[in-house]
Amino acid sequence: MVVTIEDVLTDEELAAIRGQLSGAVWAEGVSAGPQALLAKHNQQLPEDSGILRDLRILVMRALNRSSLLMTAALPFKILPPNFNRYTGATNRYGLHTDSTLRPLPDGSYLRTDISATLFLSEPDEYDGGELSIEDTYGRHRVKLNAGSLVVYPSGSIHEVTPVTRGERLACYMFMQSLVKDQESRRHLFEMDMALVALRERYGDDDPQLIRLTGLYNNLLRRWSEC
Repeated sequence: MVVTIEDVLTDEELAAIRGQLSGAVWAEGVSAGPQALLAKHNQQLPEDSGILRDLRILVMRALNRSSLLMTAALPFKILPPNFNRYTGATNRYGLHTDSTLRPLPDGSYLRTDISATLFLSEPDEYDGGELSIEDTYGRHRVKLNAGSLVVYPSGSIHEVTPVTRGERLACYMFMQSLVKDQESRRHLFEMDMALVALRERYGDDDPQLIRLTGLYNNLLRRWSEC
């Protein structure tokens, strides 16, 4: 399931992030598994970057405001976000899947159910640089407005196509969902979106809506792993 979410960042938050990144020192060959590293040709903020902590806090606060992200991903844990850049010779990330397990700062591991990319450059600021995702419904090519987010299954084959002009800045992260199974998570998402529409039409106190909401919560209770 590929879901796009507009305006995750406010204009002020986006400007603050871009301002910090404008003077950043970038590194290559960071944060990828052995196979993915062969396909990775971009730059990333290293862990010892002096601005990384503040940027991560800003992004996490923005994610916590997004009700659509909560219902689409049902996140249990989110790996601290990272930031990357595509420009010049470091302009692409070939076909790959994301690593299944990622270490957390406390020494535990996160199972990557969902990957997410938060776009930080406007589409007209660079050519190419589409996030291309393959799933059972075909190939999705994603290039969103700055401040918008796309979430997709971490196990899907995906790539960032070559950037042939300009600079593509983005933030990426991995999530472990409360609901591991992709299809179960998709059913819950579609049911919740239908419930939102029905509440707007009939009101929160409609008896059948109350029953359907109970069904949603009982399915979530049955399928969640925490």
